[in-house]
Amino acid sequence: MTLNDIRPGQRCVVTGVTLKNSLRKRVLDMGITTGTTIYVRKLAPLGDPMEITIRGYELTLRKEEAKGIEVRKAV
Repeated sequence: MTLNDIRPGQRCVVTGVTLKNSLRKRVLDMGITTGTTIYVRKLAPLGDPMEITIRGYELTLRKEEAKGIEVRKAV
């Protein structure tokens, strides 16, 4: 499952990042690393981008970035 599959109001935990090259580095630099909890706050009207809360701050990600972030639903 990827971050793109998580709906607003749900929490998930990052299990891996499958993005390539500079995009992978950028996502990791933003704090999206294995074991981090993400809360999906909302989606734009057309579904892209999505707003998430991670490590105490808000972040906006595009669908293409979200598809490269492997997650599992948090309990």
